[in-house]
Amino acid sequence: MSSPLYLLAIVQVILALGLLNVWLLRFSQRTAYRGKDAHNMKEEFRAYGLPSGSVYFIGALKLLSAFGLLAAFWIPALRFPSCVLLSALMIGAIAMHLKVRDPLIRSLPAACMLAMSIFVLFFSTSA
Repeated sequence: MSSPLYLLAIVQVILALGLLNVWLLRFSQRTAYRGKDAHNMKEEFRAYGLPSGSVYFIGALKLLSAFGLLAAFWIPALRFPSCVLLSALMIGAIAMHLKVRDPLIRSLPAACMLAMSIFVLFFSTSA
């Protein structure tokens, strides 16, 4: 495996583990990046004015993209749709932070995830 492919794999794993961390381990915890000073994920979605069930729908989509990114090591065709889905979700996350006028720093994790997802998209299609 060449150096760019190693970097691609590392970024892909960082994306997947980051999503799993937020949605499985930190779902009920307060973080510095929660919208509108919410204490957990449900409160954050409420602060955005989203329906209560949307937290589970969005969470399922984010976990689907995380597992897709991991499975893509064995089924490379999953990489592209997983990154497209993740990119769309991160654009939505940034939009929600802007909607509630959060300080820009709160959008930083979503912006980083979006940038990494675009990186994987770009370099996996050119590799």
